[in-house]
Amino acid sequence: MNKRNYQKELEQLIGRNEKEGKVPRLLLHSCCAPCSSYVLEYLSKYFFITVLYYNPNIYPPEEIRKRADEQERLIASMPAEHTITYLEGRYEPEQFYQAVRGHEADREGGERCFLCYRQRLEEAAREALAGGFDYFTTTLSISPLKNAEKLNEIGEELAAQYGVAYLNSDFKKKNGYQRSTELSREYGLYRQDYCGCVFSKQEREQQKQKERDSCL
Repeated sequence: MNKRNYQKELEQLIGRNEKEGKVPRLLLHSCCAPCSSYVLEYLSKYFFITVLYYNPNIYPPEEIRKRADEQERLIASMPAEHTITYLEGRYEPEQFYQAVRGHEADREGGERCFLCYRQRLEEAAREALAGGFDYFTTTLSISPLKNAEKLNEIGEELAAQYGVAYLNSDFKKKNGYQRSTELSREYGLYRQDYCGCVFSKQEREQQKQKERDSCL
């Protein structure tokens, strides 16, 4: 079975919309400002975008405010061909812990992360339906550590459930991740060194301790 090329699918959809003179409305779930930077630069040429910042996984609580403020600052600073607006979701850490119960010890990138993908994408699907958007998607696929195939699989399932089209993507393609690091430097964005949840933070701290020990 051939692996799907999500970037090509996205380009084909954009091409069809341009041919028909359409500029659709997109609800874009964002995990953080650095990851959203390239995605906004790219997609704002073709969509009216509302950025949804909904990340109940973030730990500790003060980290959510730091990341949300950076997201707002980036949107206000970036030039865009079409309008970009901002929507801040509720901070519901208890919902995250409930969703991943029993998977606390999973390694980063495993089933716990897939449950977290689904939680955030489902909120995006709900908001897209409520707001009458044409599409919804997420910035998460820009990270080399995130499973684009799983994200698109979940997105398509939720699209069928909520009746709003999912914009398939793999934003790390075409040097998307590299461009996001360039834009992060250009805008002086705060870049965290762990995904966001307490479990990823603990794993990152363990990695750093091993690196320190190896230097002794």
